[in-house]
Amino acid sequence: MKGGQLSSSAKRIQKELAEISLDPPCNCSAGPKGDNIYEWVSTIMGPGGSPYQGGVFFLDISFPHDYPFKPPKVSFKTRIYHCNINSNGNICLDILKDQWSPALTVSKVLLSVCSLLTDPNPQDPLVGSIAQQLLADKDQHDKTAAEWTRRFAQG
Repeated sequence: MKGGQLSSSAKRIQKELAEISLDPPCNCSAGPKGDNIYEWVSTIMGPGGSPYQGGVFFLDISFPHDYPFKPPKVSFKTRIYHCNINSNGNICLDILKDQWSPALTVSKVLLSVCSLLTDPNPQDPLVGSIAQQLLADKDQHDKTAAEWTRRFAQG
């Protein structure tokens, strides 16, 4: 019965919306774009001490109708220089793919994306050239990442 499935995913999303509104994860916010509970927009403030510090990054979050049994699709709308995020905004993060669990929430996903900004994973890159630069010349990598943050992520 598909109708029941839809309303249970919508109920779960509404519950998460209430939680994230009351107790948003550090440096993050998220909520529906408009009337569609399945389409959210999120902002992440670049973590202090990272090359993304001072940036405001916008992300789209799309919930599948079988959420929470399938992960939400999360993508960066703001350009970012990061080995785990490509030019289309796709994010290489295990919990958005094969490590997803219905016990996870949007808040936990956003916290994981934030920690990816602080601790990139060059061992599992989406953009190989950025990962190579991070491993070979972290100073230059961080300079470029900070420059992109100034250019694309200033509020």
